Amino acid sequence: MIYIGVTGWGDHDSLYENVSPRDKLKEYGAHFPVVEVDTTFYAVQPIRNAEKWVKETPEDFKFIVKAYQGMTGHQRGDIPFETREGMFNAFKESLKPYLEAGKLGMVLLQFPPWYDCKKEHVEYIRYCKEQLKGLSLSLEFRHQSWFRPQFREKTLAFMKEEGWIHSICDEPQAGEGSVPTVLEPTHKAATLIRFHGRNVYGWNKPNGEDWREVRYLYRYNRKELEEWIPHIHELHESSKDLYILFNNNSGGDAADNAKELIHLLGIEYDGLAPKQLDLF
Repeated sequence: MIYIGVTGWGDHDSLYENVSPRDKLKEYGAHFPVVEVDTTFYAVQPIRNAEKWVKETPEDFKFIVKAYQGMTGHQRGDIPFETREGMFNAFKESLKPYLEAGKLGMVLLQFPPWYDCKKEHVEYIRYCKEQLKGLSLSLEFRHQSWFRPQFREKTLAFMKEEGWIHSICDEPQAGEGSVPTVLEPTHKAATLIRFHGRNVYGWNKPNGEDWREVRYLYRYNRKELEEWIPHIHELHESSKDLYILFNNNSGGDAADNAKELIHLLGIEYDGLAPKQLDLF
């Protein structure tokens, strides 16, 4: 099936009218069948949060849970855990409500823009896979070196051999801290596609400016979304499920673009469980 949604559920004003913050996830679940949980990036969440979110969503709803920043190298310096293993164990414990409810789509490990392609980083990614053994895991690179000609095929082969789901990106091509759109699935069960927008100017904002306000400030036009239709068809031939998330919400565009793509694909969500699609 194809699950289309956005990253987070709190900031999409076009979805909500007179809805209190505590009820936004319930309302979100009436629009989309999947969401990315990004609060988990900033802190390992208490189990009670996941229990609440699971209860507030439809039976077939899916969560893409973003890995804690201490696990992916974003948090430089000390981590608020006694050991690295303790950090991974705490994160795994926080996933139990999603797993018990059958609502965990996957865990997304997005590595930072400075995380380049070299042996020690490959070994650490292997370590992450071992620590999170048994979970569906997607891998997203943000440093261009992983897909340069000399490494591209090795990177994809590594992901396939290690059992990683490929997080394919649509983003501006703005130097080393961005990756090309590599339309190759690496896992038969699933592929993740994340639309970050194409704001070349805002992607590498100078220090001191609020990059979150500009980096994802972009609205896809109809032609740009239509270009993705054949790619989605082809990817769906190789992966049982596709998860598509829009992250271009600095200007509140993600939810509208997600709904537009749903319309272009001719998808109907019956009680937010996607019907079998007539895509071909």
